[in-house]
Amino acid sequence: MINEMLAYNKKFVEEKRYEQFRTSKFPDKKIAIVTCMDTRLVELLPNALGIKNGDVKIIKNAGGTITNPFDSTVRSIIVAVYELGVNEIMVIGHTNCGVQGMNPDEMLHLMRERGIDDEHINLMRHCGIDLDSWLKGFDNTEAAVLETVDLVKNHPLIPHDITVRGYIMNSETGELTTL
Repeated sequence: MINEMLAYNKKFVEEKRYEQFRTSKFPDKKIAIVTCMDTRLVELLPNALGIKNGDVKIIKNAGGTITNPFDSTVRSIIVAVYELGVNEIMVIGHTNCGVQGMNPDEMLHLMRERGIDDEHINLMRHCGIDLDSWLKGFDNTEAAVLETVDLVKNHPLIPHDITVRGYIMNSETGELTTL
């Protein structure tokens, strides 16, 4: 599959189809969106919000939430604010998220089935990684989004003039519900 994508890319570049996507690194709408990596949102979210290439910074991760105040999502937000001029942040969860109800014991079981041995799992624990917490999903999408909004709003490195709001997107229709 990757080879097919690489062949497509070669043709894309040769035909200069990239020209329609040219823009700067600065988001025109000065908004960053933190959302889930769910495949249903790849085209639905931008189309449902009327955004195009160059309008916003989209930061994606599993669940669209922040579990640590110093993780890569927070780092991306800080870069967006200080380096790229973002002044509004939307945290957008969605219905039927795969991270909702994710079970760390099941994740560890699946890892073992794929050949990860207990020695490596125990090494993570020995290095201070709380795998039970790190691999745990959330029980309630709304609560998880609100926790992320609160974390960003009250983060010591985020200025108080940044607007941060939370939403849930219907992963079938694209409808946003404000939290």
